[in-house]
Amino acid sequence: MKHDKLTILRISLIISDIIAVVSSFGLAYYYRTHFDGRPYYFQPDIKSFFVLAITLIPLWVFINYVSGLYDRSVFLYRPKQYGRVFIASVVSIMSMISYEFFTGDDIFPVRIIAIYFVGINFVVMIIGRELVNFIHRSLLRGGVGRQEVLLIGNNERTTELADFFSNNIDYGYDVVGIVAKSQYLPNKSPRHFATFKDAVSKTSPEVIIHTDVARSETIYNYAIENHLSYMFVPQQDRLLSQLNSVEIVGGLPVIEVKITKLFGAGRIWKRSMDVILGSIALILFSPIMLVIAIVMKVTAPKDSIFFHQTRLTRFNKPFQIYKFRSQKAEYDGLTPEEAFKKMGRPELSKEYRKNGDQLDNDPRVTKVGNFLRATSLDELPQLINVVRGDISLVGPRALIPQEINQYERKSTILSVRSGLTGLAQVSGRRDISYEERRRLDVYYVQNWSILLDIQILFKTVISVLFRRGAK
Repeated sequence: MKHDKLTILRISLIISDIIAVVSSFGLAYYYRTHFDGRPYYFQPDIKSFFVLAITLIPLWVFINYVSGLYDRSVFLYRPKQYGRVFIASVVSIMSMISYEFFTGDDIFPVRIIAIYFVGINFVVMIIGRELVNFIHRSLLRGGVGRQEVLLIGNNERTTELADFFSNNIDYGYDVVGIVAKSQYLPNKSPRHFATFKDAVSKTSPEVIIHTDVARSETIYNYAIENHLSYMFVPQQDRLLSQLNSVEIVGGLPVIEVKITKLFGAGRIWKRSMDVILGSIALILFSPIMLVIAIVMKVTAPKDSIFFHQTRLTRFNKPFQIYKFRSQKAEYDGLTPEEAFKKMGRPELSKEYRKNGDQLDNDPRVTKVGNFLRATSLDELPQLINVVRGDISLVGPRALIPQEINQYERKSTILSVRSGLTGLAQVSGRRDISYEERRRLDVYYVQNWSILLDIQILFKTVISVLFRRGAK
């Protein structure tokens, strides 16, 4: 599910919409003050007016997002897009008028500016989006941002989709192979493969479109495990979920199966929250981190302050996770089994694994480390990972490469960024089994929402303050 190309398109649309909204505010204000001679309700202040417009940018973007204006299926079809733009403009301005009504705060010098804004914003936003569309199509025709597609299915839908993509290069899909019988191959046939296994071994598709019922589980699982987009013509109702999106392609309804909402606009919202909240938290906790570093150097001057380890995050990407050192330096780089064997207590390995990778009075941990773990302060350096984009504030536990084969749903967990905290941590990680924590990670990936993240962050603060679930 490598949607980075679509993410760039969505970011371009968001930037275009922001420019359109601010410009429309300015044009509505200018028209009212220079061409409309009627008296004002109060004397307008251009500076305050623009500050208000900029302050409300998140509201505009959110309403556009809810209206589906950052969905590819809407962007590609002008009638649908134009209608959504008009509705979003009306809803946005009605939200501001409602705010005025309920709070008594004056936003508009006169209500007519709101009407001017709706009309001007519709035109300016459409112009901006058409410009983005023109640039997008030009890049696609130049071979930039195109996605390679593998078509699978022994039916006429395979032929229809292949012909559609061949005749509509602006769609951005290049068919790199077809798995079908010869009678279902189009006139201008791409590479033909007899089996799915042969096709994926000789091509590198980013999207798999399945038009046939047979082999659905095998193909679907392959797509998920390799983080590819999986789409199908609706014949497989059992694979439907609330995350699926329907798109009309060449006259056929094609459904994309999604395992998480953390793509496109959802991913942008989450990353924005990570950068803003992560940076604020890093600044606020810097004095505490400095004190911890000094204490660690005083108590163990020869040991390093930080512990770093290779973990896996989104799409199996390795990164170095940072924590304050809580274990004795002599056990660096050793697995728990190796460390317990080195200290002459190999029997602790079974107890450690039985308790879900936890051990009361762990002999590997220093006195300072025990305090840091009990208060979760050892996790603070991970805020650096959050700001850098290695992990998110909230997400599944970052996987250790050596342990990855132990996870049944590792592909699902690795479809999003790992997190500093997560649903398992706030559900009492000392009181639930290892398997249950993994199930909670999978649940989080499949049911992500901004509200869920906020709830987890709030519960994390409560857990830390009352020392619930800390290792």
